[in-house]
Amino acid sequence: MKKIFIVGIVASGKTTLAKRLSERINVPWHELDCIVHHRTASERFKRTAAEQVEVIKEIDRNGPWILEGTDRESYRQCLFELADTIIFLDTPLWKRRIRILTRFAKQKLGMETCHYKPDLNMLRMMYKWTRDFERNRDRMEAELQRYPHKVIRLADSDCLEFVDKAGVRR
Repeated sequence: MKKIFIVGIVASGKTTLAKRLSERINVPWHELDCIVHHRTASERFKRTAAEQVEVIKEIDRNGPWILEGTDRESYRQCLFELADTIIFLDTPLWKRRIRILTRFAKQKLGMETCHYKPDLNMLRMMYKWTRDFERNRDRMEAELQRYPHKVIRLADSDCLEFVDKAGVRR
């Protein structure tokens, strides 16, 4: 595993898994949100789909990587093709809902940092994205079926065991 795409919906545990896996196998990880929404010293702006793919291709040219994020049409095909392994983090819905609320509270209290403004609108959007994902789950499942030799499906409870075994090839 040299090029790993970790995909899942909001609060599925993507960032936590990416950080732990990165440490375990000594491969740099990147948050796709930071590729989509670029931050400079003075502003934060959304890159175009072409710009997003170009940044991903630049990361790919630099060697092994772990990229984690939600499924976005702008980069989905590129990452599914470039990745050696696609990890679909399929955390139970009830756990994701609790995590969204917990994350929001921690961000509001300054206990956790984020790349966006943690306001009620963002909280509503996270629940909306979660609901939309569940309604359109069949689309994600169909996309993953195109890459059976690359896909690893993990429930949240499987992540630590997976990281422990990460040095072993599939």
